[in-house]
Amino acid sequence: MSLKIPFFGLLANRSPMDGLVEHYDKIAECVAAIDESLECYVSGGVCREFEELTRSVDEIENHADSIKRNIRNHLPKGLFMPVEKTLFLNYTKSQDNILDAAQDALYWLAMRKVIIPEDIQKDLIYLLDGIARCTVLLGPALKSTIALMHGESLDREGTKERFRQVRNERNNVRHMKNALYKKIYNKDVDFKDIYQLIHFVDCLDNMGHNTENCAELLRSMMAR
Repeated sequence: MSLKIPFFGLLANRSPMDGLVEHYDKIAECVAAIDESLECYVSGGVCREFEELTRSVDEIENHADSIKRNIRNHLPKGLFMPVEKTLFLNYTKSQDNILDAAQDALYWLAMRKVIIPEDIQKDLIYLLDGIARCTVLLGPALKSTIALMHGESLDREGTKERFRQVRNERNNVRHMKNALYKKIYNKDVDFKDIYQLIHFVDCLDNMGHNTENCAELLRSMMAR
């Protein structure tokens, strides 16, 4: 059995991968704001709180962008990167795409007032809960991968299991999304409402899709 011994942690005081955790924390803030926004929207339409929450998501996304730029602008030379630079940059892009999709989701919801049919309100909230679980599971997967890269852990199997958990939750989200599509398309409501709700669901699904991409990129980092 071969054992990979990471040595980056011995050479640098701060790894660029540590910045990924700081950026990831913004995703949790964003999901919490969307959750609150959706509850506000479903219960009372475009209320003042909803507008404030939408602005807060914009602020969170802007802060996350500045973290991402700082990470990219201070990358060490290739020899001293803990992982392949292309994989690292692709990961930062996918993680940032989660936040972009969250911002887009609220954009579509706020575009115009839609009366959400009662029988799909819970489905939307369940879908968002699934997205939240998916993104929450990414955190331990990211931290576990970083610990491996820095030589602070040798738990490769445990890390792989965390990737599988993200993938499984993503599959659940995909099933919920497809069922919700069917329900929305079969509602006897204005087509503009259907179009708007479908795009909102698409953006939520993109959050799950990019979360799964992040887990796959982490798996690739570990494999090299």
